[in-house]
Amino acid sequence: MSAAIIASDKVVPMTAGSVATPARAANESAPPAPPVVAAPREPRTPVSEILMSIFKAVFPPIAGIVLLIAVWALLAGSGGSIPGPLPVWEAAKVLFADPFYNNGPNDMGIGWNVLSSLQRVGIGFGFAALVGIPLGFIIGRFAFMNAMLDPIISLLRPVSPLAWLPIGLLVFKQADPAATWTIFICSIWPMIINTAVGVQRVPQDYMNVARVLDLSEWKIVTKILFPSVLPYMLTGIRLSIGTAWLVIVAAEMLTGGVGIGFWVWDEWNNLKVEHIIIAIFVIGIVGLLLEQFLLLLARRFSYGNS
Repeated sequence: MSAAIIASDKVVPMTAGSVATPARAANESAPPAPPVVAAPREPRTPVSEILMSIFKAVFPPIAGIVLLIAVWALLAGSGGSIPGPLPVWEAAKVLFADPFYNNGPNDMGIGWNVLSSLQRVGIGFGFAALVGIPLGFIIGRFAFMNAMLDPIISLLRPVSPLAWLPIGLLVFKQADPAATWTIFICSIWPMIINTAVGVQRVPQDYMNVARVLDLSEWKIVTKILFPSVLPYMLTGIRLSIGTAWLVIVAAEMLTGGVGIGFWVWDEWNNLKVEHIIIAIFVIGIVGLLLEQFLLLLARRFSYGNS
């Protein structure tokens, strides 16, 4: 049985079991579509390479810590008076079981002593930043101020920070502000010097453009100098905070009161050498955390990562 469909003045024959449509006829006469080529996939990193990178990142620090503990245990076992890692570990578990107990000004947990030291460092460091960073901009911006203040900075900067502590006691009559004053005077020099160097290294083309545009001094500082000087300024801040944390321990040993330095000296008077070693690790860890925080901040504002 056959039939025919008339479409576009053409007769398309049909047979049983088949259906002919105009679309099918057009498809039969059209050329075949090109094959679809999938985009090449990026090669995956082998699992062995991932494990090797993790090993390279983790193993060296662990090996260093193990070496330190081994040398420490060797020295402790040679008949000296230094306690070994195990007695210090047992004392640390007892000490950190309640680090924030408070039985009076002369008997407080190690947590309160660390926070008290950080408070002094924060206050002294904050005042140093408020004074040192603007002064660094002024010294780097104006040649007259640089020539006038450079001899003073060169004279006072090499003085040991603890030499300023008696001056603070004489002026403030109290131990706590005297320690804060010591932090201020030891923190200010790196910020002044690094900020001034950063201002002096700003390309002269930037300053010429500012002069052509007749920008005010405020716009020059905020729009040109500050973005360019920021990496130098953060380097000075990082150096200052490290110096401040070093000095506060020695200052608190001399002034007393609540603080990690005074706590170390008090534990020495009580002949608790294990607690002194614990305090050394605590001081190092806190200083490391402060350093790493400022390094992350410096990377965040560096031009290479922006």
